[in-house]
Amino acid sequence: MSLGCFLLRCRADTKGTGASSSRQVRRMGSVLEELSLVPLHQRPELLEACAKLLGEEWGKSRASRLHTLQRSSDAFPICLLLLRSQGPTEASAAQEGPCQLVGHVRLSRVAGRPHDLFVESVVVARALRGQGYGRQLMEATERWARARGFSCLHLTTHDKQYFYAHLGFVLGEPVQNVAFLSPAIPAEVLRLFSTPPGTATTITIRPRVPAAPPPPRPPPAAPPPPPPPTVVWARGVLAESSEQSLLETPHRDAKGLPIFWMKKDI
Repeated sequence: MSLGCFLLRCRADTKGTGASSSRQVRRMGSVLEELSLVPLHQRPELLEACAKLLGEEWGKSRASRLHTLQRSSDAFPICLLLLRSQGPTEASAAQEGPCQLVGHVRLSRVAGRPHDLFVESVVVARALRGQGYGRQLMEATERWARARGFSCLHLTTHDKQYFYAHLGFVLGEPVQNVAFLSPAIPAEVLRLFSTPPGTATTITIRPRVPAAPPPPRPPPAAPPPPPPPTVVWARGVLAESSEQSLLETPHRDAKGLPIFWMKKDI
């Protein structure tokens, strides 16, 4: 069975789905389908299928994937799944029926930015790509975040910058995501970790005798004139500076590869 054809059992949420999931109905040809965005920790029976979906895309061991997925919680980080069921929406909402795991996204908090979320591990099953499900997954994620009071999403990508730009994301600066929050961590530590960059912190330093001042340095040479602005073409759109171009990025990941930081106000 191909990765994009995991058939699961969609069950009705007896506690109501308005607060925990997002549902949308769309027509594919002559078939109506219902798309639902649900937290993974509310559907633990999907752990194995989700681990296979992520493993097919990025590798790593099954045990490592399951360990990460099992940490999904309402307190963040949270894994959201896009599920698809076909047929009349009344039947799928009233009774269990076959559904399909379409995609996955992981959200975590951003240090020093209480209204922002960091988006990662965005993936759609390979057999379902090219049908608009990537856009559906991201738009459902935006609605989910906005309904909970968040106002900005951040993400990184190596080669999907045009896809995210079409969804309204723009180039941004690096942020620090909080990968794991535990009740055992003291509140003082969390506040220190969430301090915005540039905020002064109190540090106790023992007094010491000042050293002799160094001899004065000669005045620096005059800086060279600034170079003319770089003009590049990005898919037919003229960009005045490479800083705003989707062709180049000044940022690198841990392996030294170019990486684009992007953000979107929602």
